[in-house]
Amino acid sequence: MKTSETLIATLREVPAEAVISSHQLMLRAGLIRKLGNGLFSYFPFGLKAFRKVENIIREEMDAIGALECKPPVVVPGELWRESGRWETMGAGMLRIKNRVDQELVVSPTAEEAVTALVRDELESYKQLPITLYQINTKYRDEIRPRYGVMRGREFTMKDAYSFHTDDESLDQTYLAMEKAYKRIFKRLGLSVIPVSADSGAMGGSGSEEFMVESAVGDDTLILCPKCTYAANTEKAACAPDFEEGQATTESVKAIDTPDVKTIEELSVFLNTTPKAFIKTLIYKVTNCELDLRNVDCCKNLKRVTDATSGIPYYPEVFFAVCIRGDLDVNEAKLAATLKASEVELASDVDVERITNAPVGFAGPVQLNTVPVLADQTVMHMHNAVTGGLKKDVHFANVEPGRDFTPYMTADVRTVVAGDKCPHCGAEFYSKKGNELGHIFKLGYKYTKSMNVTYLDENGKQQIPTMGCYGIGVDRALASIIEEHHDENGIVWPMTAAPYQVVIVPVKYDGTMKEVADKLYSDLAKHGIEVLLDDRNERPGVKFKDMDLIGIPVRVVVGEKNLPNVEIKLRSATDAELVPAENAAEKIAGIVRSALAELNA
Repeated sequence: MKTSETLIATLREVPAEAVISSHQLMLRAGLIRKLGNGLFSYFPFGLKAFRKVENIIREEMDAIGALECKPPVVVPGELWRESGRWETMGAGMLRIKNRVDQELVVSPTAEEAVTALVRDELESYKQLPITLYQINTKYRDEIRPRYGVMRGREFTMKDAYSFHTDDESLDQTYLAMEKAYKRIFKRLGLSVIPVSADSGAMGGSGSEEFMVESAVGDDTLILCPKCTYAANTEKAACAPDFEEGQATTESVKAIDTPDVKTIEELSVFLNTTPKAFIKTLIYKVTNCELDLRNVDCCKNLKRVTDATSGIPYYPEVFFAVCIRGDLDVNEAKLAATLKASEVELASDVDVERITNAPVGFAGPVQLNTVPVLADQTVMHMHNAVTGGLKKDVHFANVEPGRDFTPYMTADVRTVVAGDKCPHCGAEFYSKKGNELGHIFKLGYKYTKSMNVTYLDENGKQQIPTMGCYGIGVDRALASIIEEHHDENGIVWPMTAAPYQVVIVPVKYDGTMKEVADKLYSDLAKHGIEVLLDDRNERPGVKFKDMDLIGIPVRVVVGEKNLPNVEIKLRSATDAELVPAENAAEKIAGIVRSALAELNA
């Protein structure tokens, strides 16, 4: 390709709207342009790099036997009602109606669509296992899209879905996907950190994210410096750090704490530490699937059954969540424990109604209006202090198990740097990161609710178990730029570059044109993706543009160096003079060597 036949849309100034390097450089290098808030168009150079990422993903999916398909982007809303996610996906899902008033969804993900496709075709166990994947457009109505294509509203994802007769088969595909993901990211030149993760709205049991470190990452990673433990903070667990102590024989005592509400204020007032307090927070829980019918305070709560999925749930229920005073509640863990679509702190009005006290005086002792969930740390505390369910009153000498019995106990603490690894005891450290890929063991969440069945070897009807595996294509492309750039622009790895080589004649005329044209032709014969900069621009402009765009190999054809040409790697400081007649072979070797290293 010659530059006169394509679109060079570089910018000299950094756009004010762009905060992170990938967003800045994708705009400045002319890879993308903003069409609307969270909506971007790919220009030719950007699309070529995008297709490279897409094709590497496709090759690795094909290599493990996954089969590509293409569901529509707009799908019937009735499928989402079947799965039970019509309401639980929230405002992020774009719902529309067509001219005949049919409810439709602009897909934020494709579990429902692919599960419906398989349901209509699956008959026998002989058809399983099967893995289908798509590389397709998605839309999520982000409240605050930011960082360019790193978090846009419309984006492209690879989604794969596997269906199995048993968990052993699912485990085999899950591990194959894990290996394929590691190969994909290696080929793209990305340094990823696999971490245990929360399944969130996707549901299921096993879940692993593939993260890249980022100063503006949406996720916090908890990492062990000594062993392989790594987890998203939403999932991370730590070694127990229970306080050793002696149970008190004294009964609960009410103490006056005038105008003292917070843990910090109480610590000063009572001359103790936050670890001595049981912090009690009231949470509103949405779509809770726990069975609370045996809990006295919940017997009159409204419990409904989804007409399509058959799953019973409480549309709204309140819980008192107790945790040691120096810790924080992890709301992702809490939602998973309560099998809820959402948890949020109750309003002041609801807190006062439930506790019959102002905010700041909630506690589990004598609380009988809502079920109590205690973090594991609470049950190892002795002689604790809690809110007294009355203004300016706290209880002392509280013994969990003696003075209150929680409905359930679970790990709902937020793990932070400095906590200890549950495997080796080393102190955790943390990093910010962005998710590039996520793999799930979904189990029967969708196949059961959407009535997917097959006949086993005995002719008996069974429900298949399921896995889900996603990679964000746009986000992967942006992450490559985040990891591979310098002060002059992008430094593409060979596998993802829009072109592998650019030829820059100082002037595109006379002998320089002849040499440039021959080298261009010879490289094309070697199968090298080559760009010839035939613009009538000053050499400095051409060099700056090509550094900004980041093409891995630059070949300068200048009159003073002929019959030699100058070969410079974008990632290197120095250039090399090579006879023009040998240059094509030399350059082809450089390209093939770089590709072989990344693809190994």
